[in-house]
Amino acid sequence: MPVKAKLYRTLFHPLGMAVVGLLTGVAVKLLDVYCYAQHFGVSLGDIFSQAGVWVVIGVAISLYSPSTRRAMVDLPVFCAGMLLTYYITAEMTGAVYGWSFIWFWAAFACLSPFLAYLARLTLRPGALALVLKLGVFAGYVGMNLFLGYFLHYYDLPFLAILVYLLFLKKWRKPEA
Repeated sequence: MPVKAKLYRTLFHPLGMAVVGLLTGVAVKLLDVYCYAQHFGVSLGDIFSQAGVWVVIGVAISLYSPSTRRAMVDLPVFCAGMLLTYYITAEMTGAVYGWSFIWFWAAFACLSPFLAYLARLTLRPGALALVLKLGVFAGYVGMNLFLGYFLHYYDLPFLAILVYLLFLKKWRKPEA
């Protein structure tokens, strides 16, 4: 089996997603705590604190997962691992965090199997897929607004990634 296929099978497996989620949680919290350097008026910690970034990551995990069922497992496993280590790292570093954010992200993680299912529906032809694709963009903007932000210039690359994933990339035909 080629190395690329092995890597794909390892990464897009619930255990692989758990490991990636756990590592991501630590990395993102450490960026929040230690990356205060402002470049172009923003720090890396600020970027990864925006909800839209996580929409892109969730859509990518869902679409790259080998099937709808696996997407519905891979995404919540990633989210749970990420949240677990993010808040453990926050506690260990004495970082400030609020229970309202914990509840919001926990609810997002609980809804992630359904969101993964919806993301996989965008792979099918038809009007529903188009509505869902546009809904992803509305969700991106809406989550940023809900958390008190609008769009920043650094959202442009993330929105471009969504355009690529949802409209330009040629995917294999999804299972029925």
